[in-house]
Amino acid sequence: MLIILGGLPATGKTTIAKALATRLKATYLRVDSIEQAIFAADGNSVTEIGAEGYFVAYAVAADNLQLGQTVIADSVNSLEITRQAWKNVAAQAHVKTIEIEIICSDKGVHRKRVEARLADIKNHSLPNWNDVLNRDYETWDSIDLVIDTALYSVQKSVELILQNIEMKNQSRCK
Repeated sequence: MLIILGGLPATGKTTIAKALATRLKATYLRVDSIEQAIFAADGNSVTEIGAEGYFVAYAVAADNLQLGQTVIADSVNSLEITRQAWKNVAAQAHVKTIEIEIICSDKGVHRKRVEARLADIKNHSLPNWNDVLNRDYETWDSIDLVIDTALYSVQKSVELILQNIEMKNQSRCK
């Protein structure tokens, strides 16, 4: 299975994704880590990463899916084209997908998270609140689950995802 997580920065995606990966013993792919590695490999002379980080993630996801691993894709995933590309990776590997959008409906809480965040990837530049507000973020057309981290803890969020996976597996077995 390919678990596709998306949402604006500082909504809790990475925290939930890591907890879920640990629980499922799944392969965890974080586009931010891949992009930062590309910057570092190029001696930081690249000023902007386009789609490269996503393309690397798609390839690594495909390799792991073909090995029978569950893969968790952690990225902002703000564009429909990237979401569709993740679904294409899963289709080519003949595995199921689950699309999960992580949101924080409380703007005050979300802003505090953005402003208080510390980079957990060496030399990673985090977006400020204005960057988050002004980000191009397309509405999700197909989605299995929306988790609001203003309402749910990390543990409850993981439980909701696991329940959704179980329901999806049961509905496809009938």
